[in-house]
Amino acid sequence: MSAYQRLQDATRAEREWLLDTPMMTRAMQGEVGRDEYLAFLGQAYHHVRFTVPLMMACGARLPDRLGWLRGALVEYIEEEHGHEQWILDDIRAAGGDPEAAAAATPDPATTLMVAYVRDRIEHGNPVAFFGMVQVLEGTSTAVATRAAEQLQASLGLPDNAVRYLSSHGSLDIGHLAFFEKLIDRLEEDDLNAVIEGARMVYRLYGAMFRGVTARCTGGTAARELTDALV
Repeated sequence: MSAYQRLQDATRAEREWLLDTPMMTRAMQGEVGRDEYLAFLGQAYHHVRFTVPLMMACGARLPDRLGWLRGALVEYIEEEHGHEQWILDDIRAAGGDPEAAAAATPDPATTLMVAYVRDRIEHGNPVAFFGMVQVLEGTSTAVATRAAEQLQASLGLPDNAVRYLSSHGSLDIGHLAFFEKLIDRLEEDDLNAVIEGARMVYRLYGAMFRGVTARCTGGTAARELTDALV
């Protein structure tokens, strides 16, 4: 079994839990309201804006045995730079307030997802960052393009209000093929660090989605986070 397949198998339960998030299911059916979509974009902004800084921190802390990964990180950085601005543009085009979204305090799960990955980079094995890549890009290829199409149709949104979702669905298909080749080069300990990172980020990302729905329906995002980590 390849290292990539081992990663897929080891994180199957967490991945299925994320994909079973009610908001994702409803988004694929065009049943997410504008407020919930804007709330999702707000949370997306607060983790996407850290993507490039986390990549840079990962590259700086990689040990010599993983120095070959720096070239891959350079490619990722070039692809991902500025995507947080796309999200703010989507918010504006969808009728939201991008300045307020950027100034808002992110939900607990969003904050902890970024903090967890930063901690693994700084105090653990920095290759754990690629667990986050597994989660975000894998999720994008699974649902982003179709969700964008359904949301645009049901909410009557212009093309420039779903740029982040629609672009990442197709963009990340190519990224995942590249990612698979990287994972297949990892040794046992480093692969285990990626698996551990992915498992945690799947839970926190799922909690982020559940928290968005909770806040939009009068609940609390913190409760959803507690449930995710039990």
